[in-house]
Amino acid sequence: MIESFVNAALAEDVGRGDLYALVEPAVASSAKIIAKSNGVVAGRKYIDTLAKLESFEITWLKDDGETFLLGDVIATIKADSHTLLRCERTILDMLLHASSIATLTRKYVDLIEPYKVKLLDTRKTRPMLRIFEKYATRIGGAVNHRMGLDDSLMIKDTHLKTIDNLSFYIEKARAVIPFTAKIEVEADTLYIAQEAMKANCDIVMCDNMTPAQVSEVTAFRNEYYPHILLEASGNISLQTIVSYAKTGVDAISSGSMIHQANWIDLSMKID
Repeated sequence: MIESFVNAALAEDVGRGDLYALVEPAVASSAKIIAKSNGVVAGRKYIDTLAKLESFEITWLKDDGETFLLGDVIATIKADSHTLLRCERTILDMLLHASSIATLTRKYVDLIEPYKVKLLDTRKTRPMLRIFEKYATRIGGAVNHRMGLDDSLMIKDTHLKTIDNLSFYIEKARAVIPFTAKIEVEADTLYIAQEAMKANCDIVMCDNMTPAQVSEVTAFRNEYYPHILLEASGNISLQTIVSYAKTGVDAISSGSMIHQANWIDLSMKID
């Protein structure tokens, strides 16, 4: 999976061939990847695969998950000039994309570190980049939510419009979905959350509720259904996440660590 992704990323940039390589023969060369801002490294697994495919040597001074500061050397590369310059943009793009997501994710994780709550990503990923982007959130310290519709059964508000009897539906679902698959119900009111718990779901997602509303759901869960997990989602930002962490939910999910991640600044300098 990683190899095919890396090959496709390189092919997108190279096209029919690097015109630079038509002019002069290759010479031995080396380069450094230098941080021009602060952040968290992510992307090594993919770049190591590219190094193997394209036969260049890369030495990492910062590993996945480690922080870096402005001016730090993240890695050094040795290769012939044709290979180095053909792969330069693909290396940087993968490292920039993943590290930017990991950097923002780490900010969220650090904020909720004092609380017993997990940070989850979502399926709000760019098409064909889900595995790559979820890998980046994981490096930043988040826990992956489901990868796709086949991981667990999430009954969202749109699904609820088609279900007459939630308890009966969940009972039927238990008989056909995999034994290890959980059932999660999205609720935007205390009433729907209560009905979901009574229907014997595994997880209730408190969607677009205020922290005060989530606290009401948590209190009800703690008293009557302590085995059911609670997840808060919607309106989660760096400014609001602590207030949701304080409600006592088990997890907080947010797509913003992917779709709101601003690119950090890295560059490659030829020695």
